[in-house]
Formats: sequence, C-alpha cells, structure tokens
Amino acid sequence: MAGNAEAAPQEGAEPHEERVPREELVREGAGGHDLSAGGDVLDRVTATARAALRLYDASQDAEVSLLNVSENATFLVKDPATGLSVLRVHRLGYHSRPAIESELAWMDALRAEAGIRTPRVRPASDGSRVVTVPANMVPAGTRPANPGSANGASRHCVRMEFLPGAEPAGAQGGVLRPAALAHFAELGAITARMHAHARGWRRPAWFTRFRWDADAAFGAPTGEGGRWGRWRDGVGVGPAEAGILARLEERLRQRLGAYGTGPGQFGLIHADTRLANLLVHDGTTAVIDFDDSGFGWYLYDLGTTVSFFEDDPAVPGLVAAWLDGYRAGGGVLTADDLAEAWTFIAFRRLLLTAWIGSHPAAGAADLGADYTLGTCDLAEKYLSGHLDAGGLLARSRVTSGVGTAERGDLEGVHIGSRAGGRRHRRQPRHRQGHRGGIRPGGGESAHHRPR
Repeated sequence: MAGNAEAAPQEGAEPHEERVPREELVREGAGGHDLSAGGDVLDRVTATARAALRLYDASQDAEVSLLNVSENATFLVKDPATGLSVLRVHRLGYHSRPAIESELAWMDALRAEAGIRTPRVRPASDGSRVVTVPANMVPAGTRPANPGSANGASRHCVRMEFLPGAEPAGAQGGVLRPAALAHFAELGAITARMHAHARGWRRPAWFTRFRWDADAAFGAPTGEGGRWGRWRDGVGVGPAEAGILARLEERLRQRLGAYGTGPGQFGLIHADTRLANLLVHDGTTAVIDFDDSGFGWYLYDLGTTVSFFEDDPAVPGLVAAWLDGYRAGGGVLTADDLAEAWTFIAFRRLLLTAWIGSHPAAGAADLGADYTLGTCDLAEKYLSGHLDAGGLLARSRVTSGVGTAERGDLEGVHIGSRAGGRRHRRQPRHRQGHRGGIRPGGGESAHHRPR
C-alpha cells in the first residue's frame, strides 16, 4: 500500500483528484483507449498477464484465459496450487498506481466497516497489492514497436479473489417482473450504504481518484474531449444529431451547475452501480468493479443503474424501486435531489454515447448508431420536459409493489420513435447488462464480467 496514515477530509475541502504521471500517458487507439488499437494488442496484454504471474505465488502450471476486455483486460487465473483468481491488467493512461491503491483501499473499508462484500486483493510475493509489469518482462515478440517512452509499455496489474455468483435478473423488453423490482430495491439499499460510508470515511491522506463532473465527462468547453472521448465522435453522430446533443449537454451543464457540488450532493461514488456489478451467491450479494469509482454526484449512481437501456418502458418502475431501496437503506433524498433524477440518467446516456465511440475493442460497436438515435430521442424528451420527474418520483413508494408493474400502467419513457415519425428502432443488445465487453469462450465466471 502507499501508506497507512489516515486523515479525515476537511468539511468542504476538495478531494484529491487523480493526476496520471506523464510517463503513463501513452495513448493508442480511439479516444486514448489503447486496448482498442487493434493489431496484436490483446496478444501483448495476455503476455503481460502471464508475466505478472511471475510476481505472485503462482505455480508454473498456472494458466490465464481472457475473460473480457472493457476499460481494462480481465483474466481468469487457474492455478492447481492456489485455485481460481482474477487478474486485471490495466489499460494505459487511465489510472495512476496511487489511484488504483485508493480504489482497493475503499473496497477494503467497505468490506470491513460497512459490511459490503467486495473482492479481496491477493498480494504479490513481496506484499504489493498493485504490481507494475515493465516492458522488459514481456517477451520481445509481443512488445509494441513504438512504446512512446522507456516506461511506456509498463502496465499495472491487480490480482483478486475469485467470487462465484451470477448477475441478478433485470427487466427484459420492458416487462417488469417482481424479481427485477426486488433486485433494483436491493441495489438502491446497497448504494445508500456505500454513500453513507463514503461521507463518514476517514480517507487515507494519499487517497486520490478522478472526478465525474461535467468537464471531466464531456471535456472543458474550450479543451479536449472528456474522459471517454467526445460524444461528437459517437457512432452515427451527424449534423442533426450533434445539434440535439449539443443542446442536451448545455442543458445538463446548466442544471448540474445550479444543483451544485456541495458535500450533500457530491462525494466518493462507485460510478457504475448496475445489476451487472452485483454477484449473488448462496443468499449473499457482492459488489464488484470499482474501477470507475471517484468523486461525483451521489445521484450519478442512480443514472448508472439503467445504463444502455435508458429508453426501456420498464425504467420508471425500476428507478422507483431503486429509490425505495435507497430510502430503506438509510439514504436521504431531498426534493432538489429527486428533481434531478432524469438529469443524471440523461447525463449517463450522453457519456455512454462517447464511450461507445471510443471503445470499439470492448464490443461497444454493436450498439452503434441505434444507441445514438436513442440518445437523441431521450434528449428531445428531456429538453421538452416530457420526462416527468415529479410524476415518477411520486410513485416511487408504490411502483415497487408487484401489482402496478404487472398491470403495465406505468407512465412515460418508451422512446421508440422521435418527433417526425422516425420508425421504431432495434433495441440495443446490451439492455440490461454491462458496458460492451469481449468475452472469449463465454467466460467461466460472472466475476469481473464486461462492464
């Protein structure tokens, strides 16, 4: 670890924002996502995973197999001596080593202090929780031809315990089922506990994570694109789409600026809280994939729950169930918070439009232009005031009951066609799942599935 000293964050003080060292800012592929560079990049990353095992207590007979590629590459490790584990090989330029240490520190604290099950880190032979595999450990035939700097090809790796389990069932094709409502309520309760812990946690003095504010998400108005690239580079974004989405971004910035970033609204969050990042096994639920965790609006975690299927007619009922669960878990939501529910869903949708365009290697391309059209549909509804937060949230105490959902009388948000008669479009394939993701061989575990 980077150290054991802890200090309470001062009230209202700015959190430490991650700064990636210059030597780690090697960028390949679209949007700086080097795993989308094509060619033999996955061969090189797999070679890095094998090299990383030499820094652990793995036996010579240990095998690695690629589970998925998303923001990072994740491998299943089969070791006859130590059993199953999961190895995450980080992409270049996304997180510094201190930031990864910070992620692991919060996972540890949630498990120890909030009773939330998270994967345990399996340290390397020297006790390190994060290992850095230098270029000279990777076979010469799999090194990049132009690493960019002496340390450019070095990659950070983390090995974690293998957690058995499966993703809870969600809504399918707009049909709300009791199990889906129950799982969203549970997700809301877990999120409330994570937020409560974050507000009271004495973060280590060295703790650093990036931010999910508007400039980080979309890019500064006069600067480069956001963390996942530019939504303007999304698949199928032409002049008409760009006009609609530019108005959406402007409105989101206005609303979020008025909402503010005070300690009641903004703090340490998971930033990818979806059913895809829960694992249920023998009556227990674990939370995985803290790679995007950072400082953002607490209600951004609500926006992430419906990632990739924001226009499904089941969304109002699922959001209502989440809100009920959040309150049941001790979360407090003000009227100002509740008024921005659709703001954060639209915020996430625009952010994912950029992500799809910049992460072709993560299997996002199959969402393609349909997803962009759906973003425009959602934008028009949001901008015209047709997404009625008041009506949705007023029902939140009743729509998590089975009766309302099964009668199919939920209000509002099936955005199958835009004004002007656009034909009904194909729904995205990843409606209830995760951000894209290559899954060679189908994967052998739900743990660290594609995001």
